[in-house]
Amino acid sequence: MRLRTRVTLVSAALMAVVLAATGVFVYLRLEAELRRTVDETLRSRADAGLLVVEETGSLPLDQPDDAFAQLIGPDGSAVEFSGSIAGASALVAGDLRGRTFSERRAIRIEGEVVPARILAVPVPDGDVLVVGASLDDQRTTLGRLATALGIGGPLALILAIGVTWLLVGWTLRPIDSMRAEAAAISAGDPGRRLPVPGTDDELARLAETLNSMLDRLEEAIERERRFVDDASHELRTPLSNLKAELDLALRRSRTSDELERALRSASEEADRLARLADDLLVLARSERRRLPIRREPVDVAEMVGGTVDSFAARASERRVGIDVHVPGELRADLDELRMRQALGNLLDNGLRYVPAGGRVSVAAERDDGSLRLEVRDDGPGFPAEFLPVAFEAFARPDASRSRPEGGTGLGLAIVDAVAQAHGGTAQAANLPGGGAVVVLSIPT
Repeated sequence: MRLRTRVTLVSAALMAVVLAATGVFVYLRLEAELRRTVDETLRSRADAGLLVVEETGSLPLDQPDDAFAQLIGPDGSAVEFSGSIAGASALVAGDLRGRTFSERRAIRIEGEVVPARILAVPVPDGDVLVVGASLDDQRTTLGRLATALGIGGPLALILAIGVTWLLVGWTLRPIDSMRAEAAAISAGDPGRRLPVPGTDDELARLAETLNSMLDRLEEAIERERRFVDDASHELRTPLSNLKAELDLALRRSRTSDELERALRSASEEADRLARLADDLLVLARSERRRLPIRREPVDVAEMVGGTVDSFAARASERRVGIDVHVPGELRADLDELRMRQALGNLLDNGLRYVPAGGRVSVAAERDDGSLRLEVRDDGPGFPAEFLPVAFEAFARPDASRSRPEGGTGLGLAIVDAVAQAHGGTAQAANLPGGGAVVVLSIPT
């Protein structure tokens, strides 16, 4: 069932209940008011008639239209009555006990049988004064009201249903427009957006929210495309080099030394290809929030020292010093393998860009419940335009560098993925005096 139909039916049901309750209330209220008016009139006539009976011993002669009076003896017989009512007593035995109101379904007044309301008032000499009035006019009025409610209520309900149907349709028209536009959006035309109503209400905010979601999806799709394109390019280079080395080795007879050099070169390309595949797998898992980590108590000084030692030969070859500042008693719950991978990427970047004679510094400390791991260098620092995208995959500080020299552009992206997998953050900045710094903050 369509939303428009459901809303209209629910509104119709509620309106029907309201109209019925209002009709019953108005009917009962008018009935009570008419009865109160009749009772006050009978009370006034009874008080006036009682004075006349006590003074003269007989009924007052003048009686209003559709009204009557009787004087009933102790035995229940009609002693005296007005000319508009027959001689039979209007009372029953129970009405002789005191001043009481009662109703009669049929009393003949002026030759017409009508419903009546009566009031019985005891007289000091033992008789009972009875005054009454016809309820025919009141019943007619209530009947007309019931007819009006019976006809007007359904008409009002039909009118309310029609207005609700049109109003809901008008209200949902922007949603139909958004639905049609959303159906037209495709991967081939991702720049289209939903129309935003100019009403500044919930529907407008919904359209703005959905457009923001589409912006994020388009950005994610574009990022995926760039990732696939860059990954394909990065994989193509070592694969091409590997194939070239193998083809060259097979093209003609070669000496053992030449064959060994070709195989070593091919092995290096295979290693590079394996590292690139591992890095891509890490990033793919991190994008899906499925990068596995296994936390366990880790001696941070030993972890940092072991990672730095693995870069000692390369640092010596490039004549770059590495300083370590880590308290010996510092321990934290970490995934040591992932943290070594992140730290290794930071050291690799530092050694890649720091000139000969420069230094790279690694420091760690506990800061407000988190492990703060900092790697800084005295190299040229990051280009200002690179900092906003420093942790994106395949981003490089200098796009003009060759890939072997400038790396794959995955190092900082993996650092950020490892930090996020630990529930932490990674930040990159330039130092005031020159050089770059990357800080990992890992909650422990």
